[in-house]
Amino acid sequence: MLRYVLRRVTFAVALVWLVSSAALVLARLAPGDFATESLGLDARPEMVAAARARAGLDRPLPAHYLAWLGGALRLDFGRSLAYDRPVRDLIPERAANTAVLAVTAIALATIVGVPLGIVTGTTRRRALSAVLQTVSVVLLSAPPLLTSLVLVFVAARSGWVPVGGMQSAELGGLTDRLRHMVVPVLALALPIGAMLERLQSQAMHEVMGQPFLLAARARGVPRHRLIWRDGFKAALGPFVSMYGVLVGTALSGSFAVEIVTSWPGLGRLMFEALRARDVYLVAGCAATGAVFLAATTLLADLVLAWTDPRTSNDAGRQ
Repeated sequence: MLRYVLRRVTFAVALVWLVSSAALVLARLAPGDFATESLGLDARPEMVAAARARAGLDRPLPAHYLAWLGGALRLDFGRSLAYDRPVRDLIPERAANTAVLAVTAIALATIVGVPLGIVTGTTRRRALSAVLQTVSVVLLSAPPLLTSLVLVFVAARSGWVPVGGMQSAELGGLTDRLRHMVVPVLALALPIGAMLERLQSQAMHEVMGQPFLLAARARGVPRHRLIWRDGFKAALGPFVSMYGVLVGTALSGSFAVEIVTSWPGLGRLMFEALRARDVYLVAGCAATGAVFLAATTLLADLVLAWTDPRTSNDAGRQ
């Protein structure tokens, strides 16, 4: 078990390093830079050269990367070129907003998607199962960008909830925050809930045919007890293993959702950094997103190993 944990921790650290490094290198290699974006194409060459020198962009890429990596190991991701503030001071508030959005969406998707998956995987009513499966496939096929655009249109036409134009400083009390969360949370939760419904439905369908459940049914155990206690417990393995992937789905989907709904999260900050060619802020945002993904994937792996010890034993033999 210890060897399995160490391997997963090593993988998580490597993931954060690779994602943040790739973000910095790709942002540096992209056409244009912060100096040309901020000064404009008509700026004199000496002004552009001076701006690049102040930003540290005049150094060769290997030297620039090694200097940044040395600071990143001390949790110093440099100073944002666009905001003129340390990156580590900009990210926490935006990352917290993204975390609240993702956790709320995943919780809502779990509360709705898992019971529906149990129903579709075990129900004898084929019409109900077919309707739920069709809705899940449609929602699962729609990207978060399309879902958020549809929800923004509905919210704007109906006026039921506010949408758009939200700045971080405007997020006031709990009621105001919850009203502004409705559209982005639904945009993220609907496809995730559909994914959970399909996964849980397939797992329950396979589990209910297992010999131990068939034997329990033959002994007279009530069907609802077999489904909601024994069957659900036996089907937890695939469900738990998917949670790390769900967080990655929520994070990647939140980038588009935050831009469309103007939610002040990490995705919107990343978009602003890319648009300004702020290489240090781009790398910091990518590193933070990778930390979220690595931490949740590691947690899901540990929970799976705890619920099913065969997982860690098989990994240890490889």
